[in-house]
Amino acid sequence: MAEIDLLRALPKGKRNVQARGTAKTPEHIRISREYGQVYFDGPREYGYGGYRYDGRWQPVAKDIVAHFGLKPGDRVLDVGCAKGFLVKDLLALGIDAFGIDVSAYALMHCEPEVVGRLHLGSAEMLPFPDESFAAVFSINTIHNLPRDRCLQAVRELQRLAPGKGFIQVDSYRTPEQKEIFESWVLTAMHHDYPPGWIELFGDAGYTGDWYWTIIE
Repeated sequence: MAEIDLLRALPKGKRNVQARGTAKTPEHIRISREYGQVYFDGPREYGYGGYRYDGRWQPVAKDIVAHFGLKPGDRVLDVGCAKGFLVKDLLALGIDAFGIDVSAYALMHCEPEVVGRLHLGSAEMLPFPDESFAAVFSINTIHNLPRDRCLQAVRELQRLAPGKGFIQVDSYRTPEQKEIFESWVLTAMHHDYPPGWIELFGDAGYTGDWYWTIIE
């Protein structure tokens, strides 16, 4: 188990934290947690403000292949795959990639290359046999579950690829970062400082790697 930034090649987005903090209401949170059209492709105050493929995941796909020592034909699973951008870029590298997501909207608006490879479902109940993937990763997803279900999701990742997992979750290292995060977040139902997350990973018997999404 180790802390490693597999998303270091992603461009850093600009977030108007002050505007989100002012606009965020219980209704914004409720609608965002439906993970439908408004969350992905509606106004920015409800989520992404337009979730479109632009190739930014290509270097991340290469880093994932290198980190796990993947070979062409190896099976991997992206838990929380959304429209399948990372799955698409892994397929282009010869990896036998699949995805799963709770959003029917995202799956119905996926990239053409991944049609038939994305499944509708939740991270806490992954419909695949034990040890059936060479690597499993979940990027900015499992924190959208309450802690007990988050714990079960981590157990599921471990079950499918023991020691070959990567999880990135919302976190913060200082009280100031925590305050910024809480003014911005719409969908996360469980969040913590890194030691709290590491304790959760240990409770789940997780032996893979991890990293944090920190808003600054």
